[in-house]
Amino acid sequence: MRLARVQEMFFKLATGQEPTYLWIGCSDSRVPENKILGVQPGEVFVHRNVANVVAHADTNLLSVLTYAIEALSIRHILVVGHYDCGGVRAAMNNQRALGGASSTVIDNWLTSVRDVYRLHADELDAIEDPEERHRRLVEKNVVEQCLNVFKTGVVQHHRLKTFHNKEEYDTSFAFPRVHALVFDPVRTSALQLWPRPVARQRSNAKRCTTGKRPPQQAHGGLQGGDPRAEAYL
Repeated sequence: MRLARVQEMFFKLATGQEPTYLWIGCSDSRVPENKILGVQPGEVFVHRNVANVVAHADTNLLSVLTYAIEALSIRHILVVGHYDCGGVRAAMNNQRALGGASSTVIDNWLTSVRDVYRLHADELDAIEDPEERHRRLVEKNVVEQCLNVFKTGVVQHHRLKTFHNKEEYDTSFAFPRVHALVFDPVRTSALQLWPRPVARQRSNAKRCTTGKRPPQQAHGGLQGGDPRAEAYL
């Protein structure tokens, strides 16, 4: 029976893809998007890099973003970070990512995460526990990268178009919508930072929350999200 289901899945995938989500996440091997979301192959379009950075000079990411929106008509973009992120930890501690001269390229890449720390230095410096500070920076980095997604031309153009043509696109909101999530490898669960939880399309999919507490009260969660996001939602 299991073999028959696998064969059926591959026959279905051979006909094409209609993913619901674009996943922009970290390259860390402990963060498997399909397992976290509880969805099957073909339901998530994926872009990954070190520390889930959205850089406007990254033609790879911009190509994925454009294809996801214009060719696949994806309505939900998930920017997903994770606790115990080596890239974020190196950026926070001003350490070389690999500890040697060969890490120069990665260190340059992490400049974006160091900028996040600079923007929120007052809050982060006030956290005495290094691990708690790291977790908070992971969350701040995810939200800042979401804002970078909102700022891209392809996202702004498509949101404006769908906002003014809701009947044509059969929607009550402008899309794509952008969602900030953080995965905890220890608890094997995800915390949604903002906006409202992603509408699930599969009844057996795992909820994107940590434990039984609401997202805004979960460990390390953002209290009410980032107010700057309101300008883009």
